[in-house]
Amino acid sequence: MGNNLNLTNIKIQEARGQSDAFLEMQEKLSAIASINRPLLILGERGTGKELAASRIHYLSKRWQNTFVTLNCAALSSSLLESELFGHEAGAFTGATAKRKGRFEMAHEGTLFLDEIGNMPMVVQEKILRVIEYSSFERVGGSVHVQVDVRIIAATNVDLPALAKKGKFKQDLLDRLSFEVVTLPPLRERKEDIFLLAKHFAAQMAIELGLSEVPLFSDSVKEQLTAYDWPGNIRELKNVIERAVYQNKTSTLSSIVIDPFKQTKIYTIQTHKNGENLLNKDVNTQISRVDFDIPLAKAIENIEVRYLQQALSLSQYNQKRAAEVLGLTYNQFRGLFRKYKKTLDL
Repeated sequence: MGNNLNLTNIKIQEARGQSDAFLEMQEKLSAIASINRPLLILGERGTGKELAASRIHYLSKRWQNTFVTLNCAALSSSLLESELFGHEAGAFTGATAKRKGRFEMAHEGTLFLDEIGNMPMVVQEKILRVIEYSSFERVGGSVHVQVDVRIIAATNVDLPALAKKGKFKQDLLDRLSFEVVTLPPLRERKEDIFLLAKHFAAQMAIELGLSEVPLFSDSVKEQLTAYDWPGNIRELKNVIERAVYQNKTSTLSSIVIDPFKQTKIYTIQTHKNGENLLNKDVNTQISRVDFDIPLAKAIENIEVRYLQQALSLSQYNQKRAAEVLGLTYNQFRGLFRKYKKTLDL
C-alpha cells in the first residue's frame, strides 16, 4: 500500500539530497550567501542552477528583496540589452513608453543570469560596467541609473576556454568568478536519486488528486540507480512524473526513461550464418509451436534470440541492450551470464 496523502493539509519537504557531493555543495552555497559579491555557478543542464542561485539569495541579507532571473540564451542581442537595462520611450520601433529592465527590477536584490556564455560581447561590456560602477544607461537614454544588485551568473559551457578564444570578456569572467560553485551531476549523487524520485512522485500524486503516494518496486529502484541521467534532475523529474501519470497505481512497477523508444520499431536483422535471429515477430513464433521442444528449452531459445538481437541493435553496448529489452542492467547481466556461452559474440 502507498503512503496516504492528506490533501487538505499537505506540505512536502522531502530532502533533496544526502550524498557527500550534495552536502558539500550546499555548505558552499550557504557560505557564499553572506558575501555580497558576484559569483558563478557551473553545472550540466538540469542540475538545478537556478535553485542554487535562489538558495543563495534567500540565505543572504537581500532575502527580503527581489530575486530576478533571465535566460540569456533565449533572446537576441538587441532584445537582451533591452531586457537587462530597459529602454526609453522612442528608443526603437514599438517602444512607446519607458520601461524598466531586469537590473532596475532587481535593485537591492539579486539578478540571476542563466546561460551567460551565450551573451553577446556588446552586452558583456555593459554588464561589466554595472559591476564596476553600479550604473548603466537605458537603451536610447543618456541618464545614468544607479542600482545595487548582486549578480549570480550560471553556465554549462567552459567560460575560460571561450575567453581564450576571445568569445567571452576575460575582465567580466574575472569579476564573476569571485567564487565559483560547481553543481555535481546526478550520476555523482547516486544516494540522492531515490530521495528525489519520491519527492517528485509525491508532488505529481497531489497534482493528479491521488489518495496516496505511489511506492517503487525493486526493479524500478534498480533501474533508477543504474541509469546515468545525462539530463540530471530535470530528466529524473520528467521520468517520475510521467510514470505516476501513466500508472496511477499504488506501486510503480515500470518506468519509461526515453518515451521516444516506445514508438521505435526494431527491424529483424539476420545472423552471420543467414538464420533469422527472431522469426518475424512474437505472434508468428507463438503460432508455430513445436511440441517436440520442451517448454523450458523453447523459452531458453527465445531469450537467447532476444539477447542476441538486442546486443546487435545496440552494437554490443550492454546498458543500451538492457534498455532495448526493457530490463534493468542487473537483470540483463543475469541473463547475459546465463547464456554467455550460447551467444555469438
